[in-house]
Amino acid sequence: MLKNYFKIAIAVLKRRKFFTFISLFGISFTLTILMVATALTDKMISPDYPDFKRDRSLYVERMEFKNSKEGWMNSSNVSRYFLQHYVAKLNHLQMVAITSTSKASNAYVNNKKLVINYQYTNADYWNVLEYKFLEGKPFAQKQIDNAEMVAVITRETKEAYFGDAPSVVGKYISADNINYRVIGVVENVSETVRNFSGDMYLPYSIAKEDGNSTNLMGGYNAVLLAKSEDDLPKLRNEFAQMVKRLPIPTDFDKLYCNADPFFTSITRRLGGDATNEAVGKVISMAAGFLLLFLLLPTINLVNINITRIMERSSEIGVRKAFGASSKTLVYQFIVENMILTFLGGFIGIVLSLLVIFLINETNFVSNMRLSINLTVLCYSLLACVFFGLLSGVYPAWRMSKLNVVKALKA
Repeated sequence: MLKNYFKIAIAVLKRRKFFTFISLFGISFTLTILMVATALTDKMISPDYPDFKRDRSLYVERMEFKNSKEGWMNSSNVSRYFLQHYVAKLNHLQMVAITSTSKASNAYVNNKKLVINYQYTNADYWNVLEYKFLEGKPFAQKQIDNAEMVAVITRETKEAYFGDAPSVVGKYISADNINYRVIGVVENVSETVRNFSGDMYLPYSIAKEDGNSTNLMGGYNAVLLAKSEDDLPKLRNEFAQMVKRLPIPTDFDKLYCNADPFFTSITRRLGGDATNEAVGKVISMAAGFLLLFLLLPTINLVNINITRIMERSSEIGVRKAFGASSKTLVYQFIVENMILTFLGGFIGIVLSLLVIFLINETNFVSNMRLSINLTVLCYSLLACVFFGLLSGVYPAWRMSKLNVVKALKA
């Protein structure tokens, strides 16, 4: 029976090529966008090189002072002083990775300008983050204490500045007319891994900022590594209690600073503020957008199916006249629609692989490598089945209600 339905479905698809093209385009295009968007999202929120310890990490990025009476506020990244004199003393903290916001410098190779983005870090930065060293090693606390002009550069920077030199450890790289001795080369980091992507990493003791400043705001971020995954809630609570005891500058009466798990740090930035994590809000918005994105092509598919089925009213009338039950006809049309949906799904998967391959090959986002998430692929196929059924049931039900006499006259 299914074999006959399959033959009928293929014959119908060939007969109405324009409707078939519209249906397959809608299904495959929707699935392709869904798969590529999911691959991008997965890349953004899943643990990725070099930030692999997210299950016991908290992220500190912003501090906010607020004058609730006047209604104005001031916000910025946090200072090195705040991280060293308050955060580093927390009991449930194992280590803290400190990094500055990215800055740009200019280098010249063969009279051509090379922009090198650099960040200042502390020594534990290399213990919290798991960079892959291709040559040399990271700078140690002693080199930071001595304010040595040393640098860790990425493979891409090495190739752009030193060409095909087999080893560059011990050589000097000049940026903004300052010479740094290269002590290590690490694998590149994707720009999607925020705060950790750069071309060159330097000891924070050689930063130009005032090392004696006691301001709480500054140009730094931090990753707090708890001693264990179980200690993470305790560390977060300890951080919140510490923030309550911080001195509030004159002209302000409120101070906010949060240490968030990775996903919460994203939702707070996307839809929240200092007092609102916005996890539910961001998830609801994403789910609503996804539902709308899937529902629109489904509604179009329903309309196309109704048109296509109504054009076959003569066939339906003849089959009913020869004893075919409504149940049999409904079953047939649903199977036909499922075949169409699966064809569209297969084309969508092929297109998704092609688009992801092109994104990776063209380096659309620096050092980003997307891949198909098999779990998402399975859920996407289930979504195809669900919406295939949804878009097929209503037209099939409309068809089953056709009067035999009217159907034969059509």
